[in-house]
Amino acid sequence: MEKRSVKSKIVSAAWQLFHEKGYNGTTVDEIIELSGTSKGSFYYYFNTKDELLNTLSMILDDYYEELEQRMDPQMNSFSKLLYLNYKAHSMMEEKISIDLVSSLYSTQLVAQGNRHLLDQNRKYYKLIMKTVEEGQKKGHIRSDVPATEITKYYSMCERALVSDWCLNEGEYSLGEKSKEYMPIMMEHFKVE
Repeated sequence: MEKRSVKSKIVSAAWQLFHEKGYNGTTVDEIIELSGTSKGSFYYYFNTKDELLNTLSMILDDYYEELEQRMDPQMNSFSKLLYLNYKAHSMMEEKISIDLVSSLYSTQLVAQGNRHLLDQNRKYYKLIMKTVEEGQKKGHIRSDVPATEITKYYSMCERALVSDWCLNEGEYSLGEKSKEYMPIMMEHFKVE
């Protein structure tokens, strides 16, 4: 098992504390203590606590890594996409404050630099692309549409579901709404 990096420990501790105590209720010292790292390490990777908001993609990618390991390899590829969507959105709903998700989405909209959510090198995009390509080879997913386009559409649908959940201030379950809507949003690509 690969040892988690110092940066990963800091990010994981920060998001755990953000969930438990809220973003404003969490101090840098608490993040350092929970992560078992040092102040020097924290400031090597982050200038401010605010920069941690941009690390949500790291938390999600760690979770996608877990989901990939737990997923039944025999499952239909189209079903795998729906499984990944439901599990990730349920985790976001349970473990990440909607205020932080809203903040992240709003900063990504006005970001001048890197838009982490759109980074094609993320584990997320690689896993979705791999699943789509596998589905195309096995005849579960249409192969007359490029896998890159299906992956872009899938991620756009996921962002739409999360954005709407944030706009509605979490008045419904993100996981359950995703379970209901994602099959409808993706059915165009399913091979019967």
